[in-house]
Amino acid sequence: MYAVQLAGMKGAQVIATASAKDLDFVYSLGASRVIDYAGIPFEQLVSKVDVIFDTVGGETLRRSWPLLAPGGRMVTIAASSEQPDDERIKEAFFIVEPDQQQLAEVGKLLESGKIRAFVDTVIPLSQAPDAFTGKLMRQGRGKIVVEVLPESTPPK
Repeated sequence: MYAVQLAGMKGAQVIATASAKDLDFVYSLGASRVIDYAGIPFEQLVSKVDVIFDTVGGETLRRSWPLLAPGGRMVTIAASSEQPDDERIKEAFFIVEPDQQQLAEVGKLLESGKIRAFVDTVIPLSQAPDAFTGKLMRQGRGKIVVEVLPESTPPK
């Protein structure tokens, strides 16, 4: 969700994939074109893309490589850096590192409404392990927020 919004803010023509029920939602984020991933395979509809941002990995990542324009760039957050023998995947994988200045800029964009956050579910801290491992079933679209309540003070 953030990638679509941020790329659109920078003037990119964003082509995204989504389920049929989410097509309008992804358009509302700023995508120029949204392809139903259960319909015609995206590689039959798109070619010569400058940047591909992969959040799925696996077969989707393999199907995406031929779509890059000469000099195009693949960025994936879904491939294991230890898994591939393919040098392209090693070069496409990156590790996110905390950057206070960037986080502050994102915070300002959120506060100003220039980008939007979407919350799927709010869970108590006790369910955080299930959310992290994927055992927690999501209800819709958006982020899972872990609610941390202050420890109660024992009665005197």
